[in-house]
Amino acid sequence: MLRDGTSDARSEGRAAGAGASANGILSMVGTPIGNLSDASPRVVETLRDADAVLCEDTRVTGKLLAHFGIRTPLERADENVLASRIPGILERIGDGAHIAFASDAGMPGVSDPGQRLVDAALDAGLPVEVIPGPSAVVCALVASGLPMERFFFEGFLPRKAGAQRERLGLLAAIPGALVIYESPRRVAATLGVIAEVMPTRQVSLVRELTKLHEEVQRGVASELAERVGDLKGECVLVIAPPSKEELAPQVTAADLDDAIRAGLAAGESKSSLAKRLAKELSRPKSEIYDRILELG
Repeated sequence: MLRDGTSDARSEGRAAGAGASANGILSMVGTPIGNLSDASPRVVETLRDADAVLCEDTRVTGKLLAHFGIRTPLERADENVLASRIPGILERIGDGAHIAFASDAGMPGVSDPGQRLVDAALDAGLPVEVIPGPSAVVCALVASGLPMERFFFEGFLPRKAGAQRERLGLLAAIPGALVIYESPRRVAATLGVIAEVMPTRQVSLVRELTKLHEEVQRGVASELAERVGDLKGECVLVIAPPSKEELAPQVTAADLDDAIRAGLAAGESKSSLAKRLAKELSRPKSEIYDRILELG
């Protein structure tokens, strides 16, 4: 089950012996993505109160704990070892341990192995709580200034240009903003592929989120690809949603002619036929009406 509330409420619940885990719990802890001041008091308290903190890299998380004077034992749990360790972790939670899981940065479970641990814990009937923290996905969306009523998080694209092109071709039809993580070493090349697949889309390159040199560059992908040089820091690319024209069905001249002939054969008036097809095909009514006259 998912639990929420203050740290005090959590402690009281564990002391009361509620739950199938005999007071054990898994805490998924969101950690700063750059600025350590973004760690909330609840994040600090959870990391301090846990019996152990699972993390991707003990050196990275160790710096966070040292900054706040936390001495909770750290255990490596990256994608290479987590699968084999899950049964033991679940057994410890079932025996009453409070286990925290933290990514190197951001919300655990988002584009990292923590998702498998949450899935396994819930399947085992063990309590899981989320301690909110910064998310590069949401921060980049806000910083981009692009429409984001709907968005799709892709994570990292395939590295090879051909596979990237194919994947972006599929993503192009999604009716929302696209969020992509990218290495600073590959971002220029990736922008070049985006320019091929979505040449007219506005793109925001967001870099060094929450840090001193946070930066946002905007433009079409081809412009950004020429503008970016040697970059440092992790990058997030936000691609604007497709226009109505991009989402409109791709209709050939032959398809249009067939639709016109079918409408005329059914007795539809030229005016109503032009109006209907203009709406269905997202084409100018005057253009369709002219073609109706030619064929009529």
